[in-house]
Amino acid sequence: MKKKIAILGSTGSIGKTLINVLKKDKKNFNIVLLTANKNYNELLKQAKIFNVKNLILTNKNNFLKLKKKNHSNKIKIYNNFESINKIFKKKIDYILSSISGIEGLSPTLKCIKYTDVIAIANKEAIICGWNVLKKELKKNKTEFIPVDSEHFSIHYAINKKLSSNINKIYLTASGGPLLNVPLKKFKDVKLHDVLNHPNWNMGKKISIDSATLMNKVFEIIEAKKIFDVDYKKLAILTHPQSYIHSIIKFNNGFIKIIAHDTDMKIPIFNTIYHDVKKKIKTKKINLKYLNNTMLAKIDNDKFPVVNILKNLPESDSLFETVLVTANDELVKLFLKNKIKFTDISKKLLIINKNPKFTQYKKIQPKNINDILKLNKYLRVNINFKDIN
Repeated sequence: MKKKIAILGSTGSIGKTLINVLKKDKKNFNIVLLTANKNYNELLKQAKIFNVKNLILTNKNNFLKLKKKNHSNKIKIYNNFESINKIFKKKIDYILSSISGIEGLSPTLKCIKYTDVIAIANKEAIICGWNVLKKELKKNKTEFIPVDSEHFSIHYAINKKLSSNINKIYLTASGGPLLNVPLKKFKDVKLHDVLNHPNWNMGKKISIDSATLMNKVFEIIEAKKIFDVDYKKLAILTHPQSYIHSIIKFNNGFIKIIAHDTDMKIPIFNTIYHDVKKKIKTKKINLKYLNNTMLAKIDNDKFPVVNILKNLPESDSLFETVLVTANDELVKLFLKNKIKFTDISKKLLIINKNPKFTQYKKIQPKNINDILKLNKYLRVNINFKDIN
């Protein structure tokens, strides 16, 4: 019997990677739903390849263009996620949530009750809304699988063991394009320097987060929530090759090191085939990398944002939404050449100690509206450029 699946954000890099995996095994999958924000041409192309009968395109103008372009009566096109109760008559087997940004939180939450398994690649949903997602997962007995290479590798290594068995978890960071740049030159860093990532082909936003190491701060927050461990059990190591993705030390003395090629196809492949034995074609083990891992502790002077982790609350709070929103806005300012690269880290560290923002460390989001309301308030009312 074919697995019924859905892909939220199918035209983004994660969604397209899964699409390419499925192209080689079309006979075993029935894609019930594909969604996108703007890229209606790619969405329609995917729908025709897999004979998908339901599409959601959230951008209003492009939704109208898609409606006009689509000549098939078999494809139903919707403009928002309020329509999913019409699409899913009963639980399907698997949903991948790969919508980027805080916009992915609401669709992810809505879809949990309609699937047996949800694989989440939307880090903002986990960082800001984990306590809300966790309740919905438990309520609907839906299995959750993380998609990010670091978190999937931990998920794979732990294999449902209790967090009390864990002594320490290390996430690795490539260090991005600035790892070997002297600190004194950071003040002169330009956008093209930051976007030139040595290992991964990423969008501008993620490339900048990788250069500041804010992406790794967010991944530590995710790991803390997903695996229910204290921050003191989590640490970051630089690893320029991006070959090792996590290291887990257990209380019984054993250490697991999870490595794989710098290819997101591997964790994505393993989320869709989590319950079956399936081979994937990969490169031979890279002995050169394993013999010289170059693992090292973080240079806090170069990457000061990691100091944010020292002052985060152990309980879920609205401050995580503050961090996500502030970082988004500061990255936008850097992209517009309105602040320096080093200003991103400086201003985030100020926000981490400013009472105007730290008050949210004591407030837990009760529902998704608390998160979205705060996100909107901060974007509209705070001038992040002038924070000092």
